Amino acid sequence: MRIAVLGATGRVGGLLVDHASERGHHVVALVRAPDRFTRPASGRLEIRRADVTSPQHFPALDDVDVVASAIGVRKDDGPGALVAGARVLAARGVRTVWLGALGSGASTGAGGVLYQAIMRMVVGKELVEKAEADHIVLQAGATVLHAPDLGNGPISPRRGVVPLAEYRRPLLPPRISRATVAALMLDEAEAGANGGGIVVPRG
Repeated sequence: MRIAVLGATGRVGGLLVDHASERGHHVVALVRAPDRFTRPASGRLEIRRADVTSPQHFPALDDVDVVASAIGVRKDDGPGALVAGARVLAARGVRTVWLGALGSGASTGAGGVLYQAIMRMVVGKELVEKAEADHIVLQAGATVLHAPDLGNGPISPRRGVVPLAEYRRPLLPPRISRATVAALMLDEAEAGANGGGIVVPRG
């Protein structure tokens, strides 16, 4: 399978690139600054310059089977980067697995009262943009993973996803490893089981 990774220089995006390569997929790393991407190009790893804020210069994706987007908002990014990324991918018409955030949009409150309070303090105004970006990609048929707080650690052997409507609110603020989320995004990229819906990763 040919899989494009948007946000490949980020912590989840880098794991997506590594895990996809380990699974034998051809990876197209979509990065704004190729000089910051530390993995060398190879027969199974292609690097393409891609800036979602310049959609007219964003590369065509008609040669890939699926895009896994772990795009985030950096401190020097102004508002609108997530929405711009969502619009670019929706316009390309390629199957997409999108990393969202538990506690934004449709999953507001799903992580519990304390978790939601933390999200409002830490993420703040980005919650609105995250919800808008989710809406755009969902309308285009994407699978959106509403991941809780991310940490370090290995891939959980108990990893899985649950549809948002079936997610049971936890007592304590939920947390999951980035490696587990990356593995689940790849699982969805391979299976395509939850298109057009929001799922919550567990593990």
